[in-house]
Amino acid sequence: MLPALTFVLGGAASGKSVFAENLIINSQLMPVYVATSRIWDDETKTRVEVHKSRRDATWTTHEAPFDLGPALAQTPPKSAILIDCATMWLTNHLLDETPLDAAQTQLFAALTNCTSPIVIVSNEVGQGIVPDNALARQFREAQGRLNIALAARAELVVQVVAGLPNVLKGNLP
Repeated sequence: MLPALTFVLGGAASGKSVFAENLIINSQLMPVYVATSRIWDDETKTRVEVHKSRRDATWTTHEAPFDLGPALAQTPPKSAILIDCATMWLTNHLLDETPLDAAQTQLFAALTNCTSPIVIVSNEVGQGIVPDNALARQFREAQGRLNIALAARAELVVQVVAGLPNVLKGNLP
């Protein structure tokens, strides 16, 4: 069985989303996908289409670029939820200059109030060089703090590197 909150993180194109999707599929629960990305350009549109192509008709999809609460609240019983991803959610708030503390408090309340198991995906962005511009540095710091907070709340934390899971906390179902 999936724990109440599973946190899956890794670098870009590390296989973290595929790993998280498989956790949901293998749970034998109704799969629900909460998409946080906004389509900014053709590259983003292509990436979103790749993610969509991996999901069959059994998945219910909700688009929630800012407030995940309504999507999580309307999930039917016996569902498992995949939020992909915390990085795009944070990007949306940062670019729209939303107060991050308030948004994060709202996110954590939605996660806590949800009765279905949740798998949330995020990017690890702190292992590269220090960015050369203020917005990128602000993003890197905010993403690091968000990842730390999500990992602290999660019962299962998995880092994915080259498609391979490395369990950092808890046990795989």
